[in-house]
Amino acid sequence: MEGILLRRYGGFYYVESEGRVLTCRARGRLKREGELLPGDRVEVTVLGPGEGVIEGVRPRSTLLERPSVANVEQAIIVFSLSTPPPDLELLDRLLFLSSVKGIRAVIVWNKADEALKEHLELPGLYRQIGYQVLIASARTGRGVDGLQEILSGRLSTFAGPSGVGKSSLLNAIHPALNLRTGEVSVKSGRGRHTTRHAELIRLPGGGWVADTPGFSRLDLPSMDHQEVAAHFPEMEPYIGRCRFNSCLHRCEPGCAVVAAAATGEITRHRYEHYLKFLEEIIAKERSY
Repeated sequence: MEGILLRRYGGFYYVESEGRVLTCRARGRLKREGELLPGDRVEVTVLGPGEGVIEGVRPRSTLLERPSVANVEQAIIVFSLSTPPPDLELLDRLLFLSSVKGIRAVIVWNKADEALKEHLELPGLYRQIGYQVLIASARTGRGVDGLQEILSGRLSTFAGPSGVGKSSLLNAIHPALNLRTGEVSVKSGRGRHTTRHAELIRLPGGGWVADTPGFSRLDLPSMDHQEVAAHFPEMEPYIGRCRFNSCLHRCEPGCAVVAAAATGEITRHRYEHYLKFLEEIIAKERSY
């Protein structure tokens, strides 16, 4: 039988197959070949009522290392319009990585019911760039139906810093989950981690979502530095209009991207993050 791996705990693997969840062990060769991850499509032999053994794993279409989830189709990137304040570099890292991995990105701006004035322009800014944006409030229910529709029929992962309301949004969609939620520390302004293990959750409207530990930093992948600009959608209209074909859009004369950033056609913080990501990736290339 084929199934989908929901979670691993205490040496056991929990696999959903044909409408039931089996508690499984994995064949030794699978353990040697590499760690099985939530989202893996696996082949299972049933040994008894509710028990089975994982015989094989299908090739992965996508792989996220942090959080570690396989076969993700879309990333639901959650940030707060209130507290904790949006870390725009982390947001852009998540968007960048989603693009590199070929995963659709949806930005959910939560806590709309207590939004701070200085954050109100952010949803429109990212929507104008071309990202799908949803404004939500787990407390009032705003945007919950829209999020449920986005999640339906797909394997999604929630990502974003702690304290932005990822678990609260999942509880709003599926109250029976009763996931632990954490308040933002008044002293530090940061959220407390509330999810300890990556696992897939089956949603009543169809589809799965990976509830994963919160994090505050995301390392960039190894890649050709010439490809970095292709993962910033707002740069696409300007690529190919620079004086030099090999332009890296830093300080080269006749650079159309630099000119667009200077006039505000490309948002300043996005351009600064492009430069930072570019330097990080060049540094990685030199270290090999």
